[in-house]
Amino acid sequence: MIGWLQGRVLARDEGRLLVQTGPVGLWVQVPLPVAEQTREGDTVALHTHLVVRADALALFGFLSPAERDLFVALLSVNGVGARLAQTLLSFLSADAIRRAVAHEQPEVLQRVPGVGKKTAQRIVLALHDRLAAPEGLPGPAPASDVDAAVLDALVALGFSVVEAQAALQHIPRDAPADLDARLRLALQYFAR
Repeated sequence: MIGWLQGRVLARDEGRLLVQTGPVGLWVQVPLPVAEQTREGDTVALHTHLVVRADALALFGFLSPAERDLFVALLSVNGVGARLAQTLLSFLSADAIRRAVAHEQPEVLQRVPGVGKKTAQRIVLALHDRLAAPEGLPGPAPASDVDAAVLDALVALGFSVVEAQAALQHIPRDAPADLDARLRLALQYFAR
């Protein structure tokens, strides 16, 4: 199995990098943030996981072993395939996924396109005992309808789910509970 590779990026596609390792070029599927920050000609080092199916081989790459291990853990959940696990890591950071699982908040996972209520609950149930919340990071704030609306508004404005959740985490706990005030505070996070 290919566990790690390093090479020069020859081409990039949405969610994929063509990485030259010696005389061979390998298409590696990566989370969207990795694909967006990588340019042709860059040298990358990726921790990889090879997914073998009856009709295809797919190589998935991650910047850290922790992200790769989380990907493998997600694959162990019934109903979660490689594409869905990759989508989760594209829209949420590994820490955000760990926090959501550790604090039993499937609604955080449901914000990712393609993840329904049952799948999110299944992920939390299957991984709750296997994933610990990242040390030193606060648990997620309780997901209220207002915060969900703020998150949706930020995503509609073009911010990623990860950026929107970071802005929500920085809203003071004693902030007003109305939508306009919380949205204004979330936007101030990006103005810093």
